Amino acid sequence: MSADLLRNKALSALLISDPTQKMAATGQLSDLLEIDCHAEITAPNGIPGRPPQPLLVPPQQVKPRSMGSPEGRAALIHSLAHIEFNAINLALDILWRFAGMPEGFYRDWARVAREEAYHFGLLKGHLQTMGYQYGDMPAHDGLWEMAERTQDNLLARLALVPRTLEARGLDASPVVRDKLAGAGDAAGAAIIDIILRDEIGHVAVGNHWYRYECERQGADPVARFAELATTYRAPRLRGPFNLSARREAGFTDEDLDVLQQNAR
Repeated sequence: MSADLLRNKALSALLISDPTQKMAATGQLSDLLEIDCHAEITAPNGIPGRPPQPLLVPPQQVKPRSMGSPEGRAALIHSLAHIEFNAINLALDILWRFAGMPEGFYRDWARVAREEAYHFGLLKGHLQTMGYQYGDMPAHDGLWEMAERTQDNLLARLALVPRTLEARGLDASPVVRDKLAGAGDAAGAAIIDIILRDEIGHVAVGNHWYRYECERQGADPVARFAELATTYRAPRLRGPFNLSARREAGFTDEDLDVLQQNAR
């Protein structure tokens, strides 16, 4: 297969370790690139490409962030940058890994990848204005761990990454934005506004293709989601939930009722 095809270029970008180079390669995933929707691509070693730092530790070893100090605010921005770096990898991975979907599926995830790269660049740059670099602080790998669990099941990937883990950002973003604004970090708060706006669209992409795949498989979306969450050990989410953003992102009233009933 030609290396100029969209899915191959996405895989090449995924394998890049340097964050700046990964951002640049992701930004080149143009809508003008051709797509071979049906090609089965063999997974190489080295997925995902990532830099030697940050040090990846269990979530419980990532210290709580106090907004009362510049260091605490920098730690928060660093954690958000790490989430966005993982989000680049997640969008690139779903783009190359799963063959046999309509062209629109791949176009959608290429756009998501480009926007995640933009978000990462904003946070990385803001972190630098605070005197830190991405990689200076430990981080955890929860997002990518779910990608590995669901690497052979597209429906599970759609259910548990964009619709579960990434959708948590819709709930958290207003709180984070208010904390940054309250601490006098207007630039950081403005970045969160951009991210929330775009992430609603990203979760909507996940919802759209989840429902498409459920219909293709003859599955009830709500019942199948519960089955997948159990099978793949998805975390139980904690409220409160940003219901308006979740509705805008394509969650139904039934989805939200079940979410709130099962919340921790």
